[in-house]
Amino acid sequence: MNKKVGFIGLGTMGKWMALNVMKSGFDLTVFDIDEKAVKFLTDQGAKSGRNPGDLAAQMDWVLLSLPNTEIVEGVIFGQDGLVNGAKSGLIVVDLSTIKYLPTLDIARRLQERGVHFADAPVSGMEARAKEAQLTVMFGGEEAIFERVRPVFDAIGNKVIYMGEIGSGQLTKLTNQLLFNISCAAIAEVLPMAVTLGLDPEKVTQVVTTGTGRSFAAEFFLPLALEGRFDQGYPLKEAYKDMISAAEICAYRKIPLPLVHSATTTYQMALTDGYGDESKGAMVKVFERILGVKFRKKGVA
Repeated sequence: MNKKVGFIGLGTMGKWMALNVMKSGFDLTVFDIDEKAVKFLTDQGAKSGRNPGDLAAQMDWVLLSLPNTEIVEGVIFGQDGLVNGAKSGLIVVDLSTIKYLPTLDIARRLQERGVHFADAPVSGMEARAKEAQLTVMFGGEEAIFERVRPVFDAIGNKVIYMGEIGSGQLTKLTNQLLFNISCAAIAEVLPMAVTLGLDPEKVTQVVTTGTGRSFAAEFFLPLALEGRFDQGYPLKEAYKDMISAAEICAYRKIPLPLVHSATTTYQMALTDGYGDESKGAMVKVFERILGVKFRKKGVA
């Protein structure tokens, strides 16, 4: 590959995506405020940039994998941001999960500077990122999608062109809201089952194989039985999906009663101090209310 690719954001997902991009033959330069994360990539052959603007000046394409909307905006438009080094024709692809409306604004502002922007959030946890088996949802010009497709093929096994700019974020939000509702439902219903005398391990066997099964149940329930809530995205970060949904629906006057209810459960969990734990920790809210624990025998 003769394209120079920059990758900014080497967190839990980003470091594996960046590594897989490099393994696919791209000339990769990385940047992150975490020096250890940068070293992980440079030890395996990547180059490092001094700051986002310096990196952008040397690249054909730049990929972003960052925690939230505010950080994406800062990396692009802030001091030493991408725009300070971006040349006309640069392609910036945001793999982050951020808000829809700001995504449209970022694209407009970059277009004024001759920079192409696309949103391509990914779905899949760290294991899938490591194995290059993510789902990629692209929003932007189809011609840009075709040009950058080799990068997506390096990180994912399901790459889908969703439509115009913002379509990727809307698709990811749709997926996340369904997942988040499932997590909130599990948190509410399973402590009830324990309260009524059912065995948590046996209930887990049923709801992970029967008609009530879901990815949320399959992933979080075995961990809950062990009292583990350290796997998966932190609640305080996942809450951004609920905020985004509320903003869009307020703007477009779309009623989403189940999303609203699930948002209340998220807020209760955050108020109870579980923001640094996984979505599975929402079960603790109803455990506290009902005075029970959804755990296997012998686990506190």
